[in-house]
Amino acid sequence: MKTKKIIITVLWLLSLAALISSISSCHGGRRGNENRIVFDSIVTIQQIPLLHALDSTLPYADVHVSFTYPVKFRDATQLARLQQIFTGTFFGDTELGMLTPEIAADRYLRNYSERYKSLSNTYYEDKARIEGSMPMWYWYYMNLNNKILFQNDSLLSYAVEYSDYEGGAHGSYRITYTNVDLNRLVTLSEEDLFVPGYYKPLTEKIVRQLMQAYQVSEPDSLLEKGFFTIEDIVPNNNFRLDEEGIHYAYNQYEIAPYAMGVISVTVPYTDLEDILIPEGIVSRNFSKRE
Repeated sequence: MKTKKIIITVLWLLSLAALISSISSCHGGRRGNENRIVFDSIVTIQQIPLLHALDSTLPYADVHVSFTYPVKFRDATQLARLQQIFTGTFFGDTELGMLTPEIAADRYLRNYSERYKSLSNTYYEDKARIEGSMPMWYWYYMNLNNKILFQNDSLLSYAVEYSDYEGGAHGSYRITYTNVDLNRLVTLSEEDLFVPGYYKPLTEKIVRQLMQAYQVSEPDSLLEKGFFTIEDIVPNNNFRLDEEGIHYAYNQYEIAPYAMGVISVTVPYTDLEDILIPEGIVSRNFSKRE
């Protein structure tokens, strides 16, 4: 009988330990994985013929689309909201953002194809005008992709990159940043980071960073480096966040000629302390500032 009691006691203790471990594991897992995001991708590579048949000797549009989007996040409602942000910003269309990623991608590509094929009439006109020579400007291309640049439990930053050629002297390229507050499931703007009245001091900080990058001592000297005007260099809400600081991107023709490409400016958090919202999203996520 004594041996039986010992066995029962041991079994009871083992069961209790397993229960405690299970509860602890559940709570820890939920806390650690609450904002975990699982991603998937839609990749489309195709050649869209301008005319009825795909013939490599005839014009076509070379299309590459790679869309990374969330497929698992908290619950169905919050996943749908996060997908809406990703889809709307990726395709640059709030209406497409209301659709599922798969349907939105199909709709976007169909719209692009229809716009391209509508050029067929002018193609024949141009070919006749140049007496049968091939109008080479009808060979189009379009590349669209996104990249996750920073992610923690509260904040997600990503870039959408778009390049194309649609006739003319050269193609184009642009990059657009999006920052998502994962707790509120909203995108962030400058007003979410900085105190009222931030615009002028932030502008001065950006100009100073450009002066340092281009090794000039006066703002007007940036004009000699190719910039349009100093007045053009202002906060444009096209930024991303990480541990280093706030990174701005100015796309082609925004503050400088096409040949200078996309111009990136990084302002460290240490230079922003006087205009950051106290206990705001930057201080909560990047408390260790350089």
